Amino acid sequence: MQRYHNLQGKALLFLFFLWFIWFTNFTTRIAFAPILPLVEDEFFVSHAKASSIFVFLSVGYGAAVIVSGLFSGRFGYKRSIVFSLLLLSLVAFLIPLVHEFRILYFFAFMLGFSVGFYLPAVIPLITEYYAEKDWGKAIAIHDTGASCSIFATPFIALFLLHFFPWRGIFIVLACVYVICSVVFLMTSSEIKVNDPPKAVFTSIMKIKSLWFMAVIWIFGAGANLGIYSVVPLYLTKELKMNIGFANTILGISRLGAIFVAIACGFLIDRFNLRRIMFFVMITTSVFTVLMGLSSVKYIGFVLFLQAFVVTAFFPVGLVALAKTFNREMRSLATGIILSVSIAFGGGVLPYLLGISGDMVSFRLGITILGIFVGLASTLIFHLKELE
Repeated sequence: MQRYHNLQGKALLFLFFLWFIWFTNFTTRIAFAPILPLVEDEFFVSHAKASSIFVFLSVGYGAAVIVSGLFSGRFGYKRSIVFSLLLLSLVAFLIPLVHEFRILYFFAFMLGFSVGFYLPAVIPLITEYYAEKDWGKAIAIHDTGASCSIFATPFIALFLLHFFPWRGIFIVLACVYVICSVVFLMTSSEIKVNDPPKAVFTSIMKIKSLWFMAVIWIFGAGANLGIYSVVPLYLTKELKMNIGFANTILGISRLGAIFVAIACGFLIDRFNLRRIMFFVMITTSVFTVLMGLSSVKYIGFVLFLQAFVVTAFFPVGLVALAKTFNREMRSLATGIILSVSIAFGGGVLPYLLGISGDMVSFRLGITILGIFVGLASTLIFHLKELE
């Protein structure tokens, strides 16, 4: 394969294609959030039960990133990404056939499993394709696919709901994945690395930074995806907004996040990574607490500020992962940390917020989550590799 030494021409074009794949993958990962009130009403389930979909999504995602982290190097990063896209397409095609809520749990797990194969394969692939001096910019640009997806998914859902029931959204997405898999297969080169030996696997589990990073990622993911997953329920059921207005607020609140994710790519390569990471976490904590305390009148403004800051966590966190672990450990470490953080931050925390919404209020759960995000930010100073 040809290694790109600058982010120009073909290098930039290939990066934007990877960006589009991540955008579509992430759209499926969060597609249930804007339509969750519809799913809840159709199946006549509680907030907690509806939110439990994200537990199965996240457990599936977590299982896949562990498997991908362990075997994608030997299997091939290209093959892993194609497998992810084709499996994702199949699952998305089958979801519209589900008419019993319990079966939806299985498909939510498989949906998360399909998406989970991608990131542990693409991060090492990016570090192989691009020079280390461009890792910050390349990873940050790629990660804006998630930011753009978080912004666009509510509007995509609202647009498609004009033509299809909520089930039809998944059929449209499935068709997109088939096309992406074919194009990626034709335009990319295979990259393989030797899997880390068992001794290295045992050693990596003993590295304190791995677990510090995992806790940081749990609350980073919880403040981003966890809150995003329940905001439509919070706005429609507790604050009494209609679903169209709630999803509009949700989407607009993510608009500024796109620009901050891009800016991160340039800041990471110029400033102290640890300080940037701490600033992002502690500011996210403040705005998350304010989200739980704000009145209906100001909730849209606070949502915007919270999303603006928390979006920076993922590109900063991914670069921190790349710099903390060496080439042989990078995919495995990414898999372990993402699996733990998504399972708990993207799955368990939304479920707990749903329970809070049923028993007391969403406000209480969001406020408590914000406090824990602040406590987790102190662990950043224990990451010696970022000194």
